[in-house]
Amino acid sequence: MRQPILETSRLWIRELRLTDDDGMFALDSNPRVHEHLGNNPIHTIDQARSLIQGVRQQYIDHGIGRWAMIEKQTGEFVGWTGFKLNLEAINGHQNFLDIGYRLREEFWGMGYAAESAVVCLDYVFSHSKYEVIYGMAMQSNKASIKILNEKLGMRQIGTFEGHGALCTFYELMKEDWMNKE
Repeated sequence: MRQPILETSRLWIRELRLTDDDGMFALDSNPRVHEHLGNNPIHTIDQARSLIQGVRQQYIDHGIGRWAMIEKQTGEFVGWTGFKLNLEAINGHQNFLDIGYRLREEFWGMGYAAESAVVCLDYVFSHSKYEVIYGMAMQSNKASIKILNEKLGMRQIGTFEGHGALCTFYELMKEDWMNKE
């Protein structure tokens, strides 16, 4: 399935490609990026390629997956954004879409995560059957929680243990998103 190409004023958002391997390696080999993800960074370019292939398989299997964020001005791989279909049970939910984002450290604090998430939510609620989207973050990840709660207007509906830490679980209803001011 061909994935959408979305854009914001500063970003192109498109399917992950095998040629994104250097950017993916720069992202997921950084221990600071993995601080709130279970402290398990990758160590080889082959691992980055495997991650990309896994996401590309999600496109085929489920018609959706994480998308690359590309900075328009420089063409740089910023990170990824978008959705994952979670088949495993988490916090009493199963077979749900969760919104996520992961950025290379040099792009932190620039507003790209929230900017990309907004356009992704607009897309999924306008072009899919999903009536609710979920989000998750370790409670220690204050930046991600701020995005989920304040920038996207997601509502906290519970907590769970993930990656050895307490995580917060959020939901966003299509009706609430489409009727936001």
